[in-house]
Amino acid sequence: MAIQITDDNFKDTVINSDKPVLLDFWAEWCGPCRMIGPVVEELSKQYEGQAVIGKVNVDENPETAIQYGIRSIPTLLIFKNGQVVDKQVGVVPKSVLENKLKAQLA
Repeated sequence: MAIQITDDNFKDTVINSDKPVLLDFWAEWCGPCRMIGPVVEELSKQYEGQAVIGKVNVDENPETAIQYGIRSIPTLLIFKNGQVVDKQVGVVPKSVLENKLKAQLA
């Protein structure tokens, strides 16, 4: 299951991670976010142990959303070594996210 990332645990979970991190910035009221949510959950199961898959509720964690300039949701960021290395805005097929994640596992 994708882990809940908050303003409080962001540094420990994302910045200090020794694995690539895929973060889904979302909100309850966002229709497209609900569409991509199951895809993020599938990836979290598929890449368990290889990557960290997390979700950031932008309404509950505004500091993190502001820090990374999240203006549209869903926005998915991929971090490696504490840095953003890839970004996807909007709903895309699972294969697109999977390819972006695989590129960071190599």
